Amino acid sequence: MDQVSSKTEHFIKVNNINLHYIDHHSDGPILILLHGLTANAHAFDALIEGLQPSYRVICPDLRGNGLSDKPAFCYTIEEHVQDIIELISHLGEKKVYVGGHSFGGYVAFYIAANHPHLVNKLVILDAAKSMNPNAANMLAGALSRLDVTYPGFDEYIAHVKKAPYLDFWDHAMLSYYRADVEDLPTGRVKPRCNLMDITEKSVNLGVIAWPEVIDTITTPTILINALDNYTLGEPLLPDVIAKETVESMKHAKYAGVDGNHQTMLYGAGAKQVVAHINAYLTPGP
Repeated sequence: MDQVSSKTEHFIKVNNINLHYIDHHSDGPILILLHGLTANAHAFDALIEGLQPSYRVICPDLRGNGLSDKPAFCYTIEEHVQDIIELISHLGEKKVYVGGHSFGGYVAFYIAANHPHLVNKLVILDAAKSMNPNAANMLAGALSRLDVTYPGFDEYIAHVKKAPYLDFWDHAMLSYYRADVEDLPTGRVKPRCNLMDITEKSVNLGVIAWPEVIDTITTPTILINALDNYTLGEPLLPDVIAKETVESMKHAKYAGVDGNHQTMLYGAGAKQVVAHINAYLTPGP
C-alpha cells in the first residue's frame, strides 16, 4: 500500500477546540492511537506500515499538542476523553479499537472505564496503575526541550540526539521530531507544546486514582511494556508494575518488547509492538 497517497490530514471541531488528526486509510476497522504527554500524531509513524494493511489507523494530536488547538486551560483527562468521543462520532463509528502510549494510554484507560460501549479492544503502550516512582525526574530531559527556541531544525535535532533515552537513531523518528516544532519567520524553530500546558496535563493526570479506574475496565486489553532502561538506569514502567496491572484486570494480557519508553516505537521494538497488536486484535475463530 502506498503510504504517501493513503493518508490524509484533517481538522475538525470537537469540544470547543480544533482537533487535528491523521487518517491512515484502509478498508479495515478503525484503530485510534493516542500519543504521549509531549508528543504528536506522528509518534506512531514507524508502526503504520505494519498496521495499515489491517486497520484504518487514526492518529490525533491531543489538545495542547501538535497542530491541535492549545487553549489556556481545560487539560483534564475528562476534556481529552471528550475530544476523542467526539472524534469517534465524527468518524461515524459506534465502536473502535483504542490504543495509547504513555499519557495517551491513560486517556485510553479512562475511555474504556467510563465509555466501554465505544471500545472493542484496548491497546496500552507503557502505561499502568502507576509508573516508576522516579518518573518525574526521569522525564525531566524530555521536558527540557520545551519553551526553548533553537537556531534551526538541524540544531534542534542535534539537541534531541543527545537525550540519554535515544540510544539509537531511526530515520523514522525524523517525521515525529519535524512535527514537534514550528518554523518561525526568522528561520528558528521552537516546540509546539509549551511547558505550562504540559504541566497542567501532568497535574490533572496525577489527581486520578488510576488503580480504581483501571480495576473497573472489562474491555479486553493488551498492555505492551518497554523492557529497556529509559533514564537513571531504570525503565519508566518497571515490568513488575505492568504485570501487577494486568493481573488485576479482568481480561488483560501482558507483552514485553525491546526498547525503552521512547524507542519502543522504533526499530526492533516497533516491529514487536506491531506483531503483538496484530495478533491481539485479529478476531479469533
